Amino acid sequence: MNSVFDKDIQNLRIAYIGGGSRGWAWGFMKDIAMDDEMCGTVSLYDIDHEAARRNQVIGSMISGHPQAKSAWKYEMANSLQQALTGADFVVISILPGTFDEMYSDVHAPEKYGIYQSVGDSIGLGGFMRAMRTIPMFVEIAQAIRDYSPDAWVINYTNPMTLCMRTLYEVFPQVKAFGCCHEVFGTQKLLCDMLEKECGISGVDRHELYTTVTGINHFTWLTNATYKGMDLFPVYREFAQKHWAKGYDEGGDDNWLNSFFKSCQRVKFDLFLRFGYIAAAGDRHLAEFMPKWYLRDPESVHGWKFSLTTVDWRKQDLQKRQKRSDDIVSGRESLEMKASGEEGHLMIKALLGKEPLVSNVNIRNQGQIPNLPIGSVVETNAYFTRDHIEPICAGPLPDNLLGLIGKHVTNQENTLRAALACDRELAFTTFMNDPQMTLDAAQGKKLFEEMLEAQRKYLPVKWFE
Repeated sequence: MNSVFDKDIQNLRIAYIGGGSRGWAWGFMKDIAMDDEMCGTVSLYDIDHEAARRNQVIGSMISGHPQAKSAWKYEMANSLQQALTGADFVVISILPGTFDEMYSDVHAPEKYGIYQSVGDSIGLGGFMRAMRTIPMFVEIAQAIRDYSPDAWVINYTNPMTLCMRTLYEVFPQVKAFGCCHEVFGTQKLLCDMLEKECGISGVDRHELYTTVTGINHFTWLTNATYKGMDLFPVYREFAQKHWAKGYDEGGDDNWLNSFFKSCQRVKFDLFLRFGYIAAAGDRHLAEFMPKWYLRDPESVHGWKFSLTTVDWRKQDLQKRQKRSDDIVSGRESLEMKASGEEGHLMIKALLGKEPLVSNVNIRNQGQIPNLPIGSVVETNAYFTRDHIEPICAGPLPDNLLGLIGKHVTNQENTLRAALACDRELAFTTFMNDPQMTLDAAQGKKLFEEMLEAQRKYLPVKWFE
């Protein structure tokens, strides 16, 4: 049977699961429209059919924009089968459940003094999000296996590691990888550092050579150079200089105006403790550690990052819904601006265009030899025609291995508990998180409350 790699790439078919997305989908639509080397059809599938219908209109508007370099056709699919049948590539960016369930994820533990800055990847909130996400990804993996087994699958959904791990578990032959932009932000920080500390301006992050290692949202750089210059000594001085007050290119108080920005104090502190560059945002990094940075809201404020509330997320969703209405009605014009993501570049590399090196989440095939083979890790990989080759990052340094290894074990146990509806394993894994400070009785009460909040998304076996 002929594959996409044997045909004209002006006739691609992309299935977008979560096609009603008002963030990732719009960025992806713009990226492919601004690229003149490929074209085809995007099939949008979303359980929110109205949101997908609006994105069909918006996608067509983007495709017809004067600055668009390629014209893509957008269509709505009424089922996974319809979306996936004949797909060459599959993009997944879903919200697992609603913000009502996420409200429990993030805020239920606060009654016990446990605070989370994100709550979507790790910690008690990340664990519960995984409980409802894994069954969804079981269904998605089965559908990909049945209707588009040869397609390349790009995942943007969190919890990234467990979404990828589920795809591989259910459909071992799946050609899938997970994308995350957190490393990009750290690379851009290094470029900013070169300008401020060394007077070297105009450096693009792609000009840096960085060795990426770890797991999603807990990634580290164990090597960083620019044209042969070791950046670690410069970064050490940079971190020492800005550790106390932080560093924010938008101004000392710019972080206060965003639920996502920070002043890099956690990142600097981790470097000064462990000697390697933590390569994710402070909000994510803090959740992987003991309660050093998340003791209480006052401590969080002192470290100059934010607790992203679910109320804020709900308000932001309303704004994005209104923006969707305004774009569809013509009250707001579309701005054709690249997203900064690399998904479309990875697609091109897999189609045999220019090869690409980027950080991705894939199975450990030995690129981190002291983590379990088959676990999902984040390292650089080389993309070329119909192939991804992980780039060896080498063994994790001993002082990082214990930090990261515990989370790898917990994530594996989370997957096992979710697939088997195993309450005992789920509870012991829940209690093993570094953020957990409760005794068994309190922990059990919180576990039961948070699990109950997921009831409509979980198999009935959980409650028998």
